[in-house]
Amino acid sequence: MNNDIEALLPHRSPFLFVDEIVSADEKRIVARHVFTEKEFFFAGHFPEYPVVPGVILIETMAQSGGAGLRCIGALGGDSLFFLASVDKVKFRRQVRPGEDVRSEIENLRVSSNMIKQAGKAYVGDEIAAEAEWLCLVGNR
Repeated sequence: MNNDIEALLPHRSPFLFVDEIVSADEKRIVARHVFTEKEFFFAGHFPEYPVVPGVILIETMAQSGGAGLRCIGALGGDSLFFLASVDKVKFRRQVRPGEDVRSEIENLRVSSNMIKQAGKAYVGDEIAAEAEWLCLVGNR
């Protein structure tokens, strides 16, 4: 399994939210990321009670899905993927600094120009967020 995340994703710090691809195949991807207290958004969201913003959890799942597809060779190395729509979003639990988020992604449809995935973000056995999204794929 290729865990050189920067080789799998075009994202860079401070906007890279995948630490490891745990497993990946044509049907399912599992990845993880630990949100440290040094994340840029905690300074303003919220200083007295830091919480990972919901949009960052969605981004984390989408990055996990893209990295997993690259890991198995389903996306070319020069392709970029951009969120086009997000549906069926539910936030079920806050994610705090120091928590390890496991993203479990299901590939619903993958083609050369679009990716449809569904995912859940877990902290331990608790679902923190879930969503479906569509990404458009293009070349640099």
